[in-house]
Amino acid sequence: MARSTVEPGHGDELPASTGTRPFWEAVAQGTVDMAVRIYEALAASQRDVVLEESSRASAFARATLVSVLRRARDFAGAARVLEVDGAAADVAQLHEQAGALLLAAEAWLRAGEPARAAAAFERGGALERALSLYESLRAREAMARCLTRLRRPIEAAAVYRELGNPHAELESLRAVSPDIAVARREAVLRMSALLDAQGESWRALVLLADALQEPELRGDIALQAEHTRLLRHLNLNGGPSVEPARAPPLPPPPDGYEYLKAIPLFGELSLVDMKDLYQLARPVQFAQGATVLEKGAPGSGLLVLLEGTVDVLVGPAPGARLLNTLGPGAFIGEVSLILDGDTSAQVCARTDVRALRVTRVDFQHYLDTHEAAALRILRLFTEKLAERVRALSA
Repeated sequence: MARSTVEPGHGDELPASTGTRPFWEAVAQGTVDMAVRIYEALAASQRDVVLEESSRASAFARATLVSVLRRARDFAGAARVLEVDGAAADVAQLHEQAGALLLAAEAWLRAGEPARAAAAFERGGALERALSLYESLRAREAMARCLTRLRRPIEAAAVYRELGNPHAELESLRAVSPDIAVARREAVLRMSALLDAQGESWRALVLLADALQEPELRGDIALQAEHTRLLRHLNLNGGPSVEPARAPPLPPPPDGYEYLKAIPLFGELSLVDMKDLYQLARPVQFAQGATVLEKGAPGSGLLVLLEGTVDVLVGPAPGARLLNTLGPGAFIGEVSLILDGDTSAQVCARTDVRALRVTRVDFQHYLDTHEAAALRILRLFTEKLAERVRALSA
């Protein structure tokens, strides 16, 4: 292909093939808007030629070209041009905009940003790379998250235990396979202890009774001893036997999963995605009279009530008007998971309250790492928002 040169400003020369000459002339003249339109009209093969030719261009021309590529939204192309200049942080950001997360992660490493590299590796599915970086950074929440996604529940549970997060620890231990007898035994004992400590001794007793029916655990001395202890604790007659006594079938205290699952925004999530979301939720408690949400404060995320009631108040204090009283299963703050904004009402605990919170930060990370779930959630959110707009318009 014949090549010619065009004379840009600042005394530079740019190589240009016949098909790319008009584009390079626009770059040379600094007419960015014209260059953007020309670039967008080029065929994909011609755009590749432009990027190849950029390696022989001057620093001035490359800087102009990067501006053109950003405006044309060819973020991958802009990253490719900037690679020549070693601008690793800018390259990483452009790769992220292009959706090339693994390339972005490598660029963040070159830029000396291991935390951002780890996040990009995680979002891109390179979980082992992400885990290694998180370990070096001692980012334990992120470590536990990666271990969970890598299906290493025992290790994830150990990290959550160090963090003092019994809810997430319990959820991790539930995922331990019954096929691994030693791990399953330790998981059942720990789950039993966690449930008992949370006042859910009935659930612990049922868990132990079920485990003692499993072929690999039948007759296990430690499990039988814990089973007997719980029977006595609950004032039930029974003890270790070939067929352990089972607790009467009583409804367990709410753990929040069914409540979270019932929220319309999550109505199309798969079982795996729903379980991952539930594991992000953190138990919180409020004493009677405490402020649950402060009017005017930045939205902090979703709150799902498990036990107790809260009052929703509107208007200036001290004469605020009672708008509603909410109880178990109710949820507040779901819009703040997706949209920035201040809390529009004051929410106070009418009684002692136990709840689950999903923070905006955790939820945004969930969307970044669960693409299918993110599409479903955002589509439902958009539909609900459109319905509200139509209702207001009517």
